[in-house]
Amino acid sequence: MIPYTLVILAWLVSTAVGAVTGLTGEEKQLIFQLTQNDKPHYSTFEEHPINLQQYSSDKVIRVNYGEDEDLLKALAGGDPEVEFKKWSKNSAERSIDIQINSDNLEKLKGTFTNLTYKVVIEDLAQSIFETYPDSAQTMNFEGDFHATSDLFFKEYRPLELINSWLELLTDTYPDVITLETIGKTYEGRPLNVVHLSIPDDDIEHHDRKTIVLTTGTHAREWISVSTLLYTIYKMLEYYENNPDNRRILTKLDFLFIPVMNPDGYVYTWEHDRLWRKNRQAVSEDPNPKNCLGIDIDHSYNFHWTHSSDDACGEEYSGEYAFEAYESKIWDDYLNATNKDHKIWGYLDLHSYSEEILMPYAYSCEQNPRDEENLIELAYGISKAIRTNSGKYYSVLPACLDRDSDLLPDLGSGTALDYMYHNKAYWAYQLKLRDSGNHGFLLPHKYIEPVGEETFAGIQYFCKFILNDD
Repeated sequence: MIPYTLVILAWLVSTAVGAVTGLTGEEKQLIFQLTQNDKPHYSTFEEHPINLQQYSSDKVIRVNYGEDEDLLKALAGGDPEVEFKKWSKNSAERSIDIQINSDNLEKLKGTFTNLTYKVVIEDLAQSIFETYPDSAQTMNFEGDFHATSDLFFKEYRPLELINSWLELLTDTYPDVITLETIGKTYEGRPLNVVHLSIPDDDIEHHDRKTIVLTTGTHAREWISVSTLLYTIYKMLEYYENNPDNRRILTKLDFLFIPVMNPDGYVYTWEHDRLWRKNRQAVSEDPNPKNCLGIDIDHSYNFHWTHSSDDACGEEYSGEYAFEAYESKIWDDYLNATNKDHKIWGYLDLHSYSEEILMPYAYSCEQNPRDEENLIELAYGISKAIRTNSGKYYSVLPACLDRDSDLLPDLGSGTALDYMYHNKAYWAYQLKLRDSGNHGFLLPHKYIEPVGEETFAGIQYFCKFILNDD
């Protein structure tokens, strides 16, 4: 095995590989590879974060469904004859990204003889490997991190480190940040809510409008978690260094759930990087494969519908509304604290596709209240993002993204509809970068750029609500 310390050495040499002495030809070649890429190839090392061989025959392809409604239904709702995992849909381009192995791709091509597609991710195992932190870069939490350091955002972080960072914030800003455990998941992990509230003598707490942000509902969407943590970091930075923007913080209260799906998130770090659901045992009978997990974002009670997926499906809704531990805990908490929080705004961060989705998800036939202003606000958020980074986030109803007009259960029981109908006047789902080249496996170098552009959109959202009477 080639010493993993060569990863560090690669940063100390440039292209002058020949200048390094005392190394074998294999070691020199590895150094050259490391200087050309962000990460080494996973097959170079014996120690992997997870078993990457499980993805060795898989690739991600983008299928153009065009006007073929049968193909769209098969891709959106699943084909019993072909095994694949749906990643994301682009309504404008009329395409869907799917993860599929070679054998099932041949079956799909046999069923749809005019299938048009392109390969988006050829080496899925390598792309997965590159999203994990570099184990050669050791971290000393107390020495390297402090509350206002951006070092935390140089890599994606596991749940244990996220919780430690949040505890550090509460110790550093005890009058501003509160960390509250609102329940326990199926596997016994805490579901945490972060309260951010700046003391202000001019306004009583119960008179403030509350903004709610949730992320990490789908375990594999790591960029959503990092983006919300970055938002908290930016707000604290504003609190300390930017008096002109403190009005947002002093006049509004914030509730954050950085990891809505702790069990699933841990599972993506330890077993399957592309896991989506939570990890609870399900009540479906029969369940011959003993499949686990419910899609939390299909588990809310507003227009809940039993999904066409069986228990093994990625969008399995459970057998009844709020069967998912996390959605039930969240609903109980909101109902118990209803008098404490006047929720005006809700943002649910996901990935990927660079979209801002409006209610409703369950049906395109039901118009949301105040639709004109809802659309205007969405385009304002999109413009704020574009002004910050040049990235254009499309605005569309969530029902189109979900294909609810084709298969109603695909848009049922969502957090977006539940919050919009029951709790918040303004509500959106933001699907973050990218547009598909990396999909759920966005490299860590994009954490801060995505955080910056999303924070610009959140600022616009907050200012709108602050002035909305």
